[in-house]
Amino acid sequence: MAESFYYGGQAVIEGVMMRGQTSLAIAVRKPSGEIVTKEEKISSVTERFPILKRPLIRGSVALVEALVLGIRALNYSASQFAGEEEEQLGPKEIALTLALSLLLTVGLFIVLPAFVIRQIQGYIASNVLLNTVEGLIKIAFFLAYVAAISLMKDIRRVFQYHGAEHKAINCYEAGDPLTVEAVRSHSLIHKRCGTSFIIFVLLVSIFVFSFFGRPPFLQRVLLHLALLPVVAGISYELIRLAGRKDSPWIIDVLSRPGMWTQRLTTREPDDEQIEVAIQSLRAVLLADGKAAPESRLIVP
Repeated sequence: MAESFYYGGQAVIEGVMMRGQTSLAIAVRKPSGEIVTKEEKISSVTERFPILKRPLIRGSVALVEALVLGIRALNYSASQFAGEEEEQLGPKEIALTLALSLLLTVGLFIVLPAFVIRQIQGYIASNVLLNTVEGLIKIAFFLAYVAAISLMKDIRRVFQYHGAEHKAINCYEAGDPLTVEAVRSHSLIHKRCGTSFIIFVLLVSIFVFSFFGRPPFLQRVLLHLALLPVVAGISYELIRLAGRKDSPWIIDVLSRPGMWTQRLTTREPDDEQIEVAIQSLRAVLLADGKAAPESRLIVP
């Protein structure tokens, strides 16, 4: 029996990207007030190499694909909001942006915590406790980072579109009509959110790295990098379980920190932002044959 497909997306600059089974759609509200939507067919590398669909492997593949599509969506939204004359990034620029993003992530959430642990490990006898402290340091860094960027006006608007994306997905999954009124009534929080995935990664890393004692600083950094696909794979399976209606109670408990953290990464959207999220979601539903052509939102 085929697994259910889970619709989802991400907030972009003045817009929302949604990913369907066969396509993605990026809806952006331009400064003029017009909503423009870019749709394109997509295919996963897992279709060419079915072995990559297997549990624990598919998580890393999905993460890389999501990063690439996310950067492309941000690139498009920036060009639409800034004006048509804005040059979009090419493949080389996107690859460089992805590399720099990964470098920043590694520095902030692997190298820096490992450096802090190096300074305090002499005061902590238990390896389990030491790795727990490191995990808590990573979570603290992540929360501090989110809190810091949320002070920026543009980021707060992105967080509003993040909320609009969640509300639209929650509305669709509840079986309610995709209208502004119906979408507005739904929750800002969603169990399959990328924020929750990050928290799962940080929690799972505490468990996984507890089996490897207390290696020296450089070995610790290299070990964390080497095991990142394993941690991502486990976290991906957990968040898929969390998104199911019949998820085990223990998964629901483990989901709570990520759902609490979403209070930082989402904001209540206005009706115009909800309209954009609806436009994007309806586009991919239409492409997948799950919405009638007349259901497409038309905004004057």
